[in-house]
Amino acid sequence: MKSFQVIIVLALLVQSSIAAKLQIGATAIDITPELDVLMDGTISKPGPAKAVHDRLHARCLAFDDGNTRVAIAIIDNTMIAREILDDARDQIHTAIGIPETHILLAGTHSHSTPRAVNIGQGEANERYHRQLARLVSRGLQTAFKNLQPAEIGWNSFDEPRFVHNRRWFVDKRLTPPNPFGEKTDQVWMNPPRGSLIRPAGPVDSEVYVVSARNGKGEPLFLLGNYGLHYVGGIPRGHISADYFGVFSERVKDLIARGDQTPAFVGLMSNGTSGDVNAVNFRGERQRFPTYHRMQQIGSALATNAASIYRTLKFTDEGAITVASRELTLGVRKPSHQRVVWAKETLAKHGSSKSKPRNVIYSTEAIALSKYPTTVKIMLQAIRIGDLMIAAIPNEVFAETGLAIKARSPFPATFTIELANGYSGYLPTPKQHEWGGYETWPARSSFLEVQAEAKIRKTILELINSLK
Repeated sequence: MKSFQVIIVLALLVQSSIAAKLQIGATAIDITPELDVLMDGTISKPGPAKAVHDRLHARCLAFDDGNTRVAIAIIDNTMIAREILDDARDQIHTAIGIPETHILLAGTHSHSTPRAVNIGQGEANERYHRQLARLVSRGLQTAFKNLQPAEIGWNSFDEPRFVHNRRWFVDKRLTPPNPFGEKTDQVWMNPPRGSLIRPAGPVDSEVYVVSARNGKGEPLFLLGNYGLHYVGGIPRGHISADYFGVFSERVKDLIARGDQTPAFVGLMSNGTSGDVNAVNFRGERQRFPTYHRMQQIGSALATNAASIYRTLKFTDEGAITVASRELTLGVRKPSHQRVVWAKETLAKHGSSKSKPRNVIYSTEAIALSKYPTTVKIMLQAIRIGDLMIAAIPNEVFAETGLAIKARSPFPATFTIELANGYSGYLPTPKQHEWGGYETWPARSSFLEVQAEAKIRKTILELINSLK
C-alpha cells in the first residue's frame, strides 16, 4: 500500500510539473478615437484629429507559468497618464484577479495619436480617457482567455541606420536664447546644422525580438523593442500609429501569413529613446514624401525581425517573476522669480494667436508652480525565463538604457519606456547641466535633477532581486 501511495504522489508531482508549463495569449483591440478628440499635449498643440490614416490599437499579451501571471499591453498613444492606466489596471485586477503590480502598460509615443494626459483638453478627451482604460482592460482580459500552451524565444539584432542622438553640443553664438531668454545651454535638440560640434550622448541600436508559438508551431506574437523616439512625416491632425504600427502589421504578413493566422499579434515597444530620433544631422538634409519614412523604417525592422524569428530557440520552461517599487521623487518647481517672469510674459503676450516659446514655457511655469513637491512613480522588472524586461514611466535617454543593460545580470535585458504612467523626460544629472529642450522645466520635464540616478539604481535593484 505504501509503495502505491508513493506512485500516486510521484504522479501528482509529474502532473503539477506539466501544468506549470508556460501558457501565452495575445490579442489586439482597436482604440482609435473619434475625430473630436484633441491631440494636444503640454508643449505641442496639434489640435483636433481630422482624419484616420491607420487605426490605433492596444496590443495585449498574457503570460502564465502555472504560478505567476503577467500582462503586457503596448498602446498606440503618445503618452498616458498614470491615473488612466491605474483605472485600466484596477479593472483588469477586478475582472481576473491578476496583481496590479504584474501589469505592464506602455505608450508607444507616436506623435500622431492623442496625448492621454489630463490637462484640460475638454469633455471629448475625458470621455476617450475613460474609453481607453476600458478597452485596454477588455483587451487584456481577452488575451487571458486566449491562453494556450506555448513556447517562447528571444534574440536581438543591430540596426544603427535609423537611430541618431538628437542632442548636440553647439556653437552657442549660432543658436537662439532658450525660452527664458538665457544663452546658457551648451546642448541643443535638433540644432541648426551649421552650429554642430558633437552629439551629447550615445544611441542604442539593438533591436530586441521576443516571440512565442503554440503547440502546433503557429506563431502567437512577436514583440520588438527599439530605442527610436518616433518617425513622423505625417500631416497635422492625421491619426497614425507611426512606424510602431507599420512594424506590427508588416511582421504579421512576414511570419504569420496575414489572415491565415488571425490570432497573431505583432507589436513594437519603445526602448530608451528620449534623446534619439531618425535624423542624421551629420548627413545632408533629406525630405521624404508623406508617410514614406515610417513605412521604410517599420518595414525594414519587421523584415529583420522576421529573419531573427526563424532562428529563435523556443522553450516552454519560462518561470515568471516580478518585482516593482513605488519611488518618491522631487519636483523641480519654479522659483518665485520664474513665476513672476511667467506672469509678466503672459500679461504681455498670452492673448496672441501664435504661441512663441516664451509664452509656452510661461504657461508651463505656472502649471508647475501648482504641482506637489514630490511625486510617486512605479518602476517594474519582469523576468520570463532568462529574459528581463524593465519598465520606466519616462522618456529615458539612451545612455540610461545602455547602463541598465551593462549592469544587469541577465544578458537578455531591455527597457520599455513610457510604461505605467508619464513622468516626462529623464536626463542624467550631467545632461541637466548641459541644458537643452529635454531639461527645460515644464510638465514634459519636471522631475528632480537626481531622478535618473535614483531610477537607474532602483531598477537595477529590482532586476538583481530576481536573479
